[in-house]
Amino acid sequence: MGDYDEDTAFLGQTGPYYWTTFFLLNMVFVSTGFNGLYIVFVGATPKHHCLIPDVNLTEEWRNAIIPITAVGGEEVQSQCSRYKLDVVRNLSAEGYIPRKDVNLTSLEQEGCLDGWNYSKEIYQSNIVTEWDLVCSNQWKVPFASSTLFVGYLFGSLISGQFSDRFGRKKVVFISLAAQCVAVLLQSFSYSWRMFCIMFLFVGASQISIYISAFVLGTELLSKTMRVVFTALGAFLFYCIGYMTLPWIAYGIREWRTLLAVLSMTSVIYLPLWWFIPESPRWLITQGRVKEAEVIVRDAARKNKVEAPPVIFKETLSLPPERKYTMLDVVKSKNIRCITLMCLILWSVMAINIGYFGLSLNTSNLSGNPFMNCFLSAAAEVPAYIVSTWLLKKCKRKALLSTFLIIGGGVILLIQFIPATLHYVALALEMTGKFGFTMAFSIVYIYTAEIYPTVLRNVGMGMCSSAARIGSIIAPYVIYLGTYNKVVPYILMGSLTIASCVVNFFLPETLNKDLPETVEQMQEYHGKCRCGVKKTKYLENGRSDSLSIQQEDKHDM
Repeated sequence: MGDYDEDTAFLGQTGPYYWTTFFLLNMVFVSTGFNGLYIVFVGATPKHHCLIPDVNLTEEWRNAIIPITAVGGEEVQSQCSRYKLDVVRNLSAEGYIPRKDVNLTSLEQEGCLDGWNYSKEIYQSNIVTEWDLVCSNQWKVPFASSTLFVGYLFGSLISGQFSDRFGRKKVVFISLAAQCVAVLLQSFSYSWRMFCIMFLFVGASQISIYISAFVLGTELLSKTMRVVFTALGAFLFYCIGYMTLPWIAYGIREWRTLLAVLSMTSVIYLPLWWFIPESPRWLITQGRVKEAEVIVRDAARKNKVEAPPVIFKETLSLPPERKYTMLDVVKSKNIRCITLMCLILWSVMAINIGYFGLSLNTSNLSGNPFMNCFLSAAAEVPAYIVSTWLLKKCKRKALLSTFLIIGGGVILLIQFIPATLHYVALALEMTGKFGFTMAFSIVYIYTAEIYPTVLRNVGMGMCSSAARIGSIIAPYVIYLGTYNKVVPYILMGSLTIASCVVNFFLPETLNKDLPETVEQMQEYHGKCRCGVKKTKYLENGRSDSLSIQQEDKHDM
């Protein structure tokens, strides 16, 4: 197979074709920002207390029947109990006055047997108020959130396989349609169980959109545009969707209507089918060279350059590439080692991102939820801008290690900050989040540049699955703090610093062409510490790829 970047060099590095493709693909990521985080509002718990039925009670007893408890040094009404209704009703009928004639603390309490009364100051209705997911049922809200991550896990594995088999473009648009249907059906959920089941499909379709569109942009765009797309475009447009979500939720306070409206945002992307091309790199690996040439010639026309009579000379006589599966990333010793290193990196960073998301959310609970959501998304924008600038000039390994050390160092240091220095702790948390956000934006493009076209979506899908496993593990790591509050900090900080050592074994990809085949991947990354024996083949060029394959078989 020829070198795709050399064969298409006549297109240039920028131009109308590249910029149009850049913006159209990035628009797809806005949808993932809408539909990935609405649980923040749909699953929010408003102020509530036990419902008092319409019985004969004096106004004094109706106001006093809810016990007062201390939460964070502030006295508030109990959310899960009330004084026993029969006792209170008898005292009220006998003319006793609360606190004057009766010591309320001596009265027996009971649960909210008649349901709850919810404040509608912020939300008109959501899944918490509709299905009473409070008190003994409050665990159902985080469980619902976790089903989204389980959907991410399955979607990452399945979409990568489908995308490498049937094409990036098809998977992107099928996933958009699936997301639209899943969110719409979720808005008609008649029970919490149905809501969770549909959330699985929402998560699977959303991550399929993200990974497939990310890989499609990586393969369609030039080397210069690719860095901007993967480091800034995809993440920034996701943040635009994330920042827009709270304002939509602010205008629509009823959860079923909100989900129905959000589901329709996917529909507007369907006409893009006729404007976003399939990946020519992928078409070539499938032996569909003529289709790839049609796309490249159309790109030349839009960029106003002349295409040569024959674009892909070395590929014309080649048969279609064989079908690749997830097993192919473990068959070769070199690829197996690289994959293992990537999986460790992605899972460790996901654990820590999960930690910072939870800790920052806890400190912001007292604020306006819509503004907090907007600020949380906006805080990520500087990290993406900085990472884009750095990725153009700096080596991936050095950048990734630097920001992992920043994030891990913050986690290790924050445990020594006294409780009285709240703002110092918050500043460190923001610094840590910045470091991990930078690391995640870098590892996405880094991973996409390591894997060849025939395995790129499978590799990205497996790494994304590792990140979802890390996200699922994160709450349990944090739970260790109930036994010893410093254990989560030490564990996560140590894991992060250790992952810098793992990063040392990965190959450098700065200014290198994207590998198209497994053989090219092993030639390009022959100096990887995982496969140091492969370096001797670089001197002989591409003719020794067969020897590389034979050695890999011997290594298995």
